[in-house]
Amino acid sequence: MEIYLDANATTAVFPPAQQAALAVMAQGFGNPSSIHGSGLKARAVVDRVRASARRVLDAPTGQLFFTSGATEGIQTSVLSALCELRRRRDAGEPTAQALLYGATEHKAVPQALHHWNVLLGLNLPVLAIPVDRSGRHDLDWLRAHAPTAGLVCTMAANNETGVISDLDGIADILRASPALWLVDGVQALGKLALKLVERRIDYAPFSGHKFYAPKGIGLLYVRAGAPFTPLLTGGGQEGGLRGGTENIAGIAALGAVLQAWEAADVFQTPAALAAHRGQLAAALHAAFPGLVFNAPDALSLPTTLNFAVRGVTSRLLLDLFDAADLRVSGGSACSAAKAEPSYVLQAMGLEEWQTQAAVRLSFGALDSPEFIAAACARLQRCGEVLRARGLSGAAPLDASAAFASLALADDLADSMDVVLDQPAALALLQAQAGGLWVDVREAYESEVQERRGLLANAQAVPLSDLLSAVPQWLALASQVPVVFYCRSGNRSAQAARTLRRLGHASAWSLAGGLAMWSEPSLESADDCLAAAR
Repeated sequence: MEIYLDANATTAVFPPAQQAALAVMAQGFGNPSSIHGSGLKARAVVDRVRASARRVLDAPTGQLFFTSGATEGIQTSVLSALCELRRRRDAGEPTAQALLYGATEHKAVPQALHHWNVLLGLNLPVLAIPVDRSGRHDLDWLRAHAPTAGLVCTMAANNETGVISDLDGIADILRASPALWLVDGVQALGKLALKLVERRIDYAPFSGHKFYAPKGIGLLYVRAGAPFTPLLTGGGQEGGLRGGTENIAGIAALGAVLQAWEAADVFQTPAALAAHRGQLAAALHAAFPGLVFNAPDALSLPTTLNFAVRGVTSRLLLDLFDAADLRVSGGSACSAAKAEPSYVLQAMGLEEWQTQAAVRLSFGALDSPEFIAAACARLQRCGEVLRARGLSGAAPLDASAAFASLALADDLADSMDVVLDQPAALALLQAQAGGLWVDVREAYESEVQERRGLLANAQAVPLSDLLSAVPQWLALASQVPVVFYCRSGNRSAQAARTLRRLGHASAWSLAGGLAMWSEPSLESADDCLAAAR
C-alpha cells in the first residue's frame, strides 16, 4: 500500500469533490455568463461556493474570486500592488524605497517581485526579511524597514518547515506603514485562522490542490479598498476581476471540500492532528538515531515534520522511503528536481549538514489514525534496514564514483537512446532468449520493496557494484538484451549507457523505472510479443 506523506506538495482529491466535479461536467456544464437556464445553474454553483469560501476564510468583506491557483494569485497581487506604487510615484506622492519578502518565502513570491518590478519600470530594491533560527521573521528588522516599504510579502506558514509566521506581530508593525501586505495563505487553508479583515491583510492567495481539491483551482482575497489591477482581462468574468470562463468543475470540487470542512464531521480535529504528529515524530526518532527536527514543534503546523539524520543524505532517505512506498520529499516540490541545499533552512542559519540532508514529511486532515499507524510501522522498517547495513550513521555509497574512469557524463553518453517503455521491454525480452532484467537499486532499497511478478527473478546488481558484473554481460551474444531498472529510470539509464560503451549493443533502461511499472497480465505480455514479431 502506498503511504502518501507529501501533503504540502499536493493532496489526493476528496472523493465527494471528485463526484461534484463529475456531476457538473455531466449535467451542470453551462457557462455561468449565459443567461439561459443552464448558465443560471452554473452561476448558482459559483455563487454558492464563493459564499462557502467567505465563511471558511471569515472574509465577509473584500473581493474573493476564483483563480487557477496560488501562483496566479501571487502574480495578480504583486501586479496590483506595484501598479499602485507606480501610480503614487507618477502622482508625486511619497515613493516606496524597497519591496520586502520573507527570506523563506516560496520562490514564486520573489520571482514575481523581480519580474513586475522590472517590467513596470519601478526598479526598486527587493530585500529579503531575515528570519531567526526558528524560521520566524525578524520583527526588529521589519520594523526598521516598514516605513519606507511599498509591499511586504510574508507567508502564513512555511511549506518546507511548517513554521507559522507571527502574523499578529507583523500586522502591528504594518499598521503604521504605508506598505501593502501580501500573505501567502496556501499552507494555511483548513489549518489556520488568518483573520484577514482584522489584520488588514491586503492580498491572500490560496490553492485548492493543497487541501483536497483538484489542481487548477484557487482563490484570491483582496481587502476592500486595496488597489487592484487584473492580471487577466477578457469577458468581464468574476466581476471584471479575472477574465476567462470560470472552471466550474474545479469550483464545484472546491465547494465540496469547503462544505465538508464547515460540517466538521470528516476532517481530523487539531488535537488529533497534533497527536498524529507526535506519533510520527516518535517513530522517526526510534527508527533513525541521530535524527534532529529542523523546526520547533510549538511554532509549526501540526501536519509538517522537517528533519535530517546526521551522516545520511536526503537522497538516500528519499530513495529508501520511495522504495518502501512512503512518499515524502526533500522540501518544496517545485525545487525537488534540483540537488541543492534547502534555501529555507539556510536562511534559518542551520548547520550545513542539516540543509543538505533535510527531508519533509507532511500529512493531511483526512489521514486516519490507522493510516498514521501504518506509516509509523513503515518508517520503523526503513530504520531497521539502514541499521542492518550500517548506514544509519555514515555517508552512503557514492555509486557515481565507480564510473569516474569511464567518463560517462560526456555528451555522447548522455545522448545515447537506451530507454524502452514497459511494453517494448517486455516484448524484447520475450523475443530474445536469455534476456535479463537487472535491478540496479542499492540493497537497502530492494529490502523494503519486494520484487513481484515478472521482476521476481531479476538479477540484483547495485549500481555501486555494476563494474564487477560487467564481464558476465559482455560474454553474452550482442543481441541478447539486458534491461536495467531502478526506482525512477535515472540510474538504470546510466547502467545501460555504461554497458553500451563497454561493447554490449543491446543494453537498455526501463523508462520511468518502478514508479511507472504495472504488472502485466499474461494476455498483455503475449500481445507485446505478437507486436514485436
